[in-house]
Amino acid sequence: MLNANVRPARDLRNNYADIVRSLNQHDHVIITNNGVGEAVVIGIKDYAKYEEYLHRRFIFEELQKTKAKASDPDVVLYDAVDVFAGIEKKLDERSS
Repeated sequence: MLNANVRPARDLRNNYADIVRSLNQHDHVIITNNGVGEAVVIGIKDYAKYEEYLHRRFIFEELQKTKAKASDPDVVLYDAVDVFAGIEKKLDERSS
């Protein structure tokens, strides 16, 4: 389970080693300024995992949109053979 450590902004300068230790334990650190949260610091490995998660989520959402469009009876779907035949036709027309 992730733990959140709340630290004042001055700790970035004065206690950086402590913050890095927390990050190495996969905790995240909330940075405050005058008692108000301003930023969250996470370790680079956790950030990479988060970016991968966001990418996969984006792909999933786009696939869901495509699936919904494909179920529309007014949408015309083409198979790969038809698509490439159309491309070849356009190329032939340009070279003539």
